[in-house]
Order: sequence, then C-alpha cells, then structure tokens
Amino acid sequence: MAGKRPRGSGVAVLLDREPAAPAPCCPHGPALLFVKISQGKEEGRRFFACSACRDRKDCNFFQWEDEKVSEARISARKESNQSRLPSLSHRENMERYKQFALLPQSKRRLCQGCQQLLLPDEWGKHSTHEVLKDISMAQLKKPSQLLLPLENKKTNAQYLFADRSCQFLLDLIIALGFRRVLCVGTPRLHELIHFKASQEQKPHVESLLLDIDFRYAQFYTEEDFCHYNMFNHYFFGGEAAREVCRKFLHQNKGEGIIMVTDPPFGGLVEALAFGFQKLIAMWRERQEEELSVFWIFPYYFESRILEFFPSFSMLDYQVDYDNHALYKHGKTGRKQSPVRIFTNLSPSMIVLPAAEGYRFCSLCQRYVSSENQHCEICNSCTSKDGRRWNHCFLCKKCVKPSWSHCSTCNRCALPGHNCESINVGCFICGAMGHKRSGCPNLSKKTVNLKKRGNEPDQKKRSRLHRRKNWAPEAK
Repeated sequence: MAGKRPRGSGVAVLLDREPAAPAPCCPHGPALLFVKISQGKEEGRRFFACSACRDRKDCNFFQWEDEKVSEARISARKESNQSRLPSLSHRENMERYKQFALLPQSKRRLCQGCQQLLLPDEWGKHSTHEVLKDISMAQLKKPSQLLLPLENKKTNAQYLFADRSCQFLLDLIIALGFRRVLCVGTPRLHELIHFKASQEQKPHVESLLLDIDFRYAQFYTEEDFCHYNMFNHYFFGGEAAREVCRKFLHQNKGEGIIMVTDPPFGGLVEALAFGFQKLIAMWRERQEEELSVFWIFPYYFESRILEFFPSFSMLDYQVDYDNHALYKHGKTGRKQSPVRIFTNLSPSMIVLPAAEGYRFCSLCQRYVSSENQHCEICNSCTSKDGRRWNHCFLCKKCVKPSWSHCSTCNRCALPGHNCESINVGCFICGAMGHKRSGCPNLSKKTVNLKKRGNEPDQKKRSRLHRRKNWAPEAK
C-alpha cells in the first residue's frame, strides 16, 4: 500500500502516512485519516472520519488531525461509542442460542424490529413489535435468510449472493482443492458451507466469517464468526478475536485456504485493499507464498484493484444477488450483472459453467462469456461488461458497442457526449496536447464530476450537500 499517492481532485484517504497522534475511535473502530486533494496536491488540514461510513448521517464522527481534544470530550466519546456496541457479548449470545435451540419450535421467536432471538421470558418486552414465530432448526441454520438485510450500499450493503452464484463459488473452491475459506463479508457463502457440513456432505470445508454485522453473533460461535470492520482491519472482539482469525489462517501450516470477500460497492478501494493486505500479512507469518483470493466487485473498479494487487485478473463470471434490484437475472434485473470475481489464481485454472453461457477461449486460455469474442488485433477477449465489443482502429483498442469515435475528442465515447476539442488544453493541469479525460493526474472523482455536468441543478446541489456533510473541510 505504501507509495500510493493521491491524484486528481476530491478527498483522499491517507493510509501510508503516520498521523501526528494515534487515530481516534468511533463506534466502527479507529477512524481513517483524510485530506482534500486539488490537482494532485494536498490542500487544507487533514482530518479523521469514520472508516466504514462515508455519509455523516450514518456516523457523524469528525476530528481535525491537529485538534486538541479535551479529556471531557474523550470520555464522552468513549461512553457514546460503548452505548452503540451490542448489548450482549458474543459468549452471552451463544448461551442464549443454546437455550433457544432447546425450545420447541412453537416457542422459537425472532423480533424483526430488534433483529433478536427471543426467549419466552422476553416476549412481553416485544409485544408491540413485529415478531416471526415458529422458527425451525433449518431456518436457524440459514440466518442470512432469517435476518433482514442491511442495505446501506456504502457501509454494510448486505446484497446476498443468489443461490446460483453461491453454489458456483463453493463448487469452484472445492474443485480447486481448497478446504478452508476465510469469508470476509460473505455471510451467505459461510452459511452454505456450515449448512452442508451439518448435513455431513463431503468433501468437508471449514470457514470463518469476518463481518461488520454483529447480529451473526447470535448464530455462530466465537470460533466461527468475528465481528470485524474490513475498512480498517478492526476486530471488535479485541486480541481474542484476532487470535481466532490468526489460528484459522495458520491451520495446516497455512495451506489449503482461500479468502473470499464481497465488500460494499460504495466502499473506498484504498481502505479495502489496506485491510486485505493486513489479513494477507497475518497469513504470511507462516507462509512465503501469496494467499489465494477471490475479491468480488463491479468490473468498472478493475483499474483501481489492479493498482493495489497487480497480480490479480478479472474473470468473466457474472455474480448475481438475491436482494439487489439490478444485480440479478430475471425481468427486474439487468441482462448482464456488472459484478465480477478478481483473483490472483490463474484464469486457466477456473472452469466457468457452460450451461450459463460460458465457453473456453483456446487463444486466451481462459473461460469467457458467450458474447465476449476474441479480437485478433488486440489478441484478447476484450469485453468487460458481457457484450461483444468492437475494435476502433483510431483508438487502437476495443470499445463498447454503444460507443463511436469522435473526431473532435479523438476518442470513442457515447453519442451526444459533452465534446471538448483537444486543442483547448487540459482543464486539470492546463497542459496542451490532451484534455482532462487523458490527464495523468485524473482521478475517478474528476470523471464523475464531469459526467454530472448536465444533471439538474437540484441534483447537483443535493450531491454537493452530501459531500460537504461528509467532508466539512470542503466548504
């Protein structure tokens, strides 16, 4: 992670810089250090903000890096943080689960408002709440289907794998010879592994779930689940939980294990990569090789992921979700899901299902989607989104089928785009010979701001308001 420098304009997280003092904590663990960036340079004071929540409505923690905080304020903050933690410890939850499982099915209830399993003597406190009754043991073994999903796309984003994708992942993991899975933010995969183990289905695979959703502590033991924030590599259970993870990684001398992670799509890639590197470093205490990883994320983040993990490649397999309006098959979903698997395993090792329209390209030596045709000029199957792309001889690369070459911009783009002459000069750095879309100082934030140029004023004001709420230094 060291050496990654902020680019373009916007707000950058500083992960390779030591703060002047230890990072303060919010309810989500140690805060991250941020700074405003203008044309690739730091501007203004650095500040701490929540690692997991980019919207201040979800967590309004904010502190300047050089701010002197009084003892009274520190004490009040600790008290506030403590009040937002789960009321029961993981061990207490497990004791309750044992009692709950012994109850007859007619007395097993879940408060859907509080998202809590209820023992009979607690029914009165939840009499005005919506309660799910007659919970079977089969339901208890599938908590991701029992609990209501958290759908904050920037923080928890529990868009749960569709059964098709979840089963494919497990089948692939077994076919590749892995027998242990570190599930980072993939509760449904963890659930499927445990369910099959309870049915004594072989080959036997073990898993450990790391997730920010503390509700899973009601269903899994301390050896099977750790309350964890992947954005700052924080174990809420302290050193005991960290040791559970370390022990799982080091089992069998660290062999036969793969990490599968499905982060919130609105999360900061830099922070995620930093946390994943910490988990990899923990595994490498016993190994000198590279930990196998499946990072599940939208294809348009490919360049950002490769910036931090150059050995990764993107597979063509389209991951679907049960409870996402767009990322699933069917009438209400897209024809193609944009979610892919990024991995450091060789694509030639990974067989994608022919029944779902994937085929093997003998030239690329990997499986690709049916419409991803091999380009003889690029010498690659070039499509990223599942559609057949067309080669542009002027751009010297393949582009999306909906794009056409613009003689003014000297590039391919959507028809009707905001056209800028290359002779005008770069909006970011002022240099001639390129425009801002080709500037070496360009960041994704700059691109997004350009795309928003034609939005109604009300939407732009609303977006600016949210950004200011999250980053007060930008006012």
